[in-house]
Amino acid sequence: MNGQNAVVAIDPGASTIKQTFSTGIAPRQLKFVGTRLYVSNEGGRPALPGEPTMNSYGTDVPADTNLGTSTTGTLSVIDTASPASPVSAIDVQLHPTAMFLDGATLYVANTNSDTVSVVDTASNKVLQTIATQPWASSQVGYEPTGITMQGDHLLISLGRANAVAVYKVSKLDPKDPASYIGLLPTDYYPGNVAAVNGQIVVTNIRGIDARGPEVTINEGPNTTAATGHGTHSTTASLTRFTLPSDEQIQQTTETVFEQNGWDGSSVKESTAAAAANIPATAVPKRIGESSTIKHVFLIVKENRTYDQVYGDMKQGNGDASLAQFGAKVTPNQHALASQFGLYDNTYDIGTNSAEGHNWMMQGDNPAYTETSAGEYKRSYDTEDDVLGHQRSGFLWTAIKDAGKTARNYGEFDSEEGKPAGATWQQYYCAATGTMAGGDPAQLFTPALQMHASSAIPSLNEITDPNAAPFDTSVPDIYRYETWKQDFEKNGPKNFQMTWLSSDHTGGTADPEAQVADNDLAVGKIVDEISHSEYWKDSAIFIAEDDSQNGTDHIDGHRAPVQVISPYAVHGKTVSTFYSQINMVRTIEQILGAQPLNQKVAAATPMFDAFTNKPDLTPYSAVPNQVPLTEGVKTPPACGPDTLGQTGAAAAAVNDAAAKATAVPAPMKETAEKWDDWSEKQHLTGNGAKEDFADPNLFNRWTWYQTHDWASPYPGDAKIYGPDDVPGIPAGSTNHEDD
Repeated sequence: MNGQNAVVAIDPGASTIKQTFSTGIAPRQLKFVGTRLYVSNEGGRPALPGEPTMNSYGTDVPADTNLGTSTTGTLSVIDTASPASPVSAIDVQLHPTAMFLDGATLYVANTNSDTVSVVDTASNKVLQTIATQPWASSQVGYEPTGITMQGDHLLISLGRANAVAVYKVSKLDPKDPASYIGLLPTDYYPGNVAAVNGQIVVTNIRGIDARGPEVTINEGPNTTAATGHGTHSTTASLTRFTLPSDEQIQQTTETVFEQNGWDGSSVKESTAAAAANIPATAVPKRIGESSTIKHVFLIVKENRTYDQVYGDMKQGNGDASLAQFGAKVTPNQHALASQFGLYDNTYDIGTNSAEGHNWMMQGDNPAYTETSAGEYKRSYDTEDDVLGHQRSGFLWTAIKDAGKTARNYGEFDSEEGKPAGATWQQYYCAATGTMAGGDPAQLFTPALQMHASSAIPSLNEITDPNAAPFDTSVPDIYRYETWKQDFEKNGPKNFQMTWLSSDHTGGTADPEAQVADNDLAVGKIVDEISHSEYWKDSAIFIAEDDSQNGTDHIDGHRAPVQVISPYAVHGKTVSTFYSQINMVRTIEQILGAQPLNQKVAAATPMFDAFTNKPDLTPYSAVPNQVPLTEGVKTPPACGPDTLGQTGAAAAAVNDAAAKATAVPAPMKETAEKWDDWSEKQHLTGNGAKEDFADPNLFNRWTWYQTHDWASPYPGDAKIYGPDDVPGIPAGSTNHEDD
C-alpha cells in the first residue's frame, strides 16, 4: 500500500485482509526470502520528533529542506512466520525501488542515489554499495530502475542514461567489489531488465517516444484541426537480445557515451586565477568565467507547439495551416521573434506539466514521476511531493550555491492563497485599471491579494506571495502587473522566474482570448525590462513547460522558445538543435552555477543564441488584437475589452464577442453539462492543478467552445456530453480528485 505506508496480507479465498504491517514510507517492491518479506521503502524511515521533513502524499518525510529531497532510504523486514514480531529495518540509500534476489544476496536499486546496495539476508547487513555513475564528470541523474543477473553478470537498467550497466560480481563472496564491465544501449528510459530463457529483456517506458496513435487538436476559432503525433502519443518498447561478450560490451559503452554526449568537454571549469584573466562574454565557454549578463529572467508558459504559434512565420520551418494561435493572437511573440531571433529547432521534453516543470526546474524528470509515465497514481505534481525531487536540488538552489540571488513569481509554487470568491473579472478589472494609470493598490485589496507559497522551504524563501501560481481564473495581465510592482520597487535579482499560465486555456475567457492575454503579458514584461536601467546586462528566456496541447509537422515536442537580450542574435533564424536542457545549462553557465545532473552537464549551452556585441534597442509591447474578454459569460464590472475602440467600433467588438459566447438553444443543456464537468477539473482556485483534466475530454470541450457548439469534434458522430464521449468509462468524468 504505497500511499498508506503499509503491507497487507490478504486471504485470497475469502478476499479479506488478514493482517497489516507498517513499513517505511512509500513501500515500492516486495521480495520473499523464505518466510521473511523484504520491502523497499522509497521514502525511507518515518520521521523522528523535531526532524526536518517535507510532504509526500500526506506523510512527513525526513528531508533536506534546502535541496528539497528526502534524506533516508530503508528496507523493511517482516517475519511472516511470526506476524506479531516487530518489523525491522535496514538502512540503504535514497529511493530504494527495484530488488533482485540471488541466493541469500539481495541487490537493491537506490534510484535517487544512483547506486545499488548489496544486502546479505543472513545478517541483514549491507555488504557493499555499487556506484552506477558511469560518467566521471557527473555523479547525479543515472537513475537505476531494474536489476537482473545472468551467470556472474549483474545487469542494472539506468533509466536516464538509456542504458543497461553490466558488472561482474562474485557469487561465492558478495563482499568482493563488483567489477564494472560496461554499458549496453537501450531505447528511451529502460524501466526494467530481466533474464528470460537465456536472453536479456528490457522494457523501455518511453520506447521510441511520440510515435503512437495520432491526436487531433483544435483550439483556435475558425481554424483547421491539426492532426499528428503529439506528446501524448508516447510509445513504449520491449527489446530482447543475447548478452554480448565482455569485449563487445566495452565497445557498446562507447556508443552509450556518444548518444548521451558524455565527452567531458562540456563541463570544463576555469580556476579562479584563470577566469580572472578571461574577458567577460555573454555565455562563458567554461564554468566560472565571467558573463556580461548579470540578470536572467525565465518566463515559463503552458503547452503550445512551435507550429501552433510560429507556423505562419515564413523565416522558420513552419506549417502555416497549423498556426492556431498565429500573428493575430500572439503579435508580441511574433514581433519578439522577428527582433531577437526565431528558434525553429528547439524541443520540450515532457509529456505534460508534471514532467515539464520538473525538466525546467531540475533539468530532469526524476524516476518517481518518469516511471509512472502519465498515470501519476501516487502524485501528479512534484511541487508538493518531496519524493519527486532529485538529490542535487533545483535550478534556484544551484544558482544560490554559486553566490547569486534569486526571486520567484509563481513558478513551482504549490499553494495559491487566493481569497474565496475572487473572480477572473475582478482580477481583469484590477489589472486593466492599473495599466490605465490607476492606483496599484487595487491589485492587493483583501478581496484579491494572493498569499502564494511553496512546500519547498528554499523556494518559499524567494517567492513573491503576491504572484499567482497556476490558475486559469487569474489573467496573465494581472500576473504582469503584480510582477511589475515588485520589479520597480525592488529591482531584479540575478535570477528570477515567472509562471504565465493563461495559454494553458480552459479558463473564464475563450482559448483565443487566453492566449492573447498571455501574449500581452509577455510583451509588457519585456517592454518593462528593456526600458529599464537593467536592460544592458539582462537576458530573458521564454519557454513552454511542455507542448502537449498541440501538434507539429516536425515533432509534437517542438515548442516556441525565445531568447531576448541585448546580446541575443537579432533578426536571425536559429536552427541549432536545442532542448529545455540546453536552456537550463545556459542559465547556469551565465550565472556560474554547477550543472544539476549528468543530462545538464552533457548539454551544450545555447552559444548560437548569443553574440558578444550588444544591441541595446528596447522593445515596445504590441496591443492585443483579440478582445481579452472574448468568451466571458459574465462581463466584468469595468466593461468588456473593446481593443481601445469607442462608439460604434466598440459596439462592433462587443457584438462579436457576444456572438462568440452565445450557445445555440438546442445545445444549452449539453453546454451546461460541460460547465458542470469543467468546475470539477481543478482549472481554477486554490486547488488548481495544471493538466488535471482528461485530454480526450478537455480537447472536446475546447473544440465545442471555439466552434460555437455547432460541429462535432473531428472523428465523432455528434457533439457529446462529458459522460457520453466514446472510450471514456461511464461515471468516470465527474471525479473531484485522482
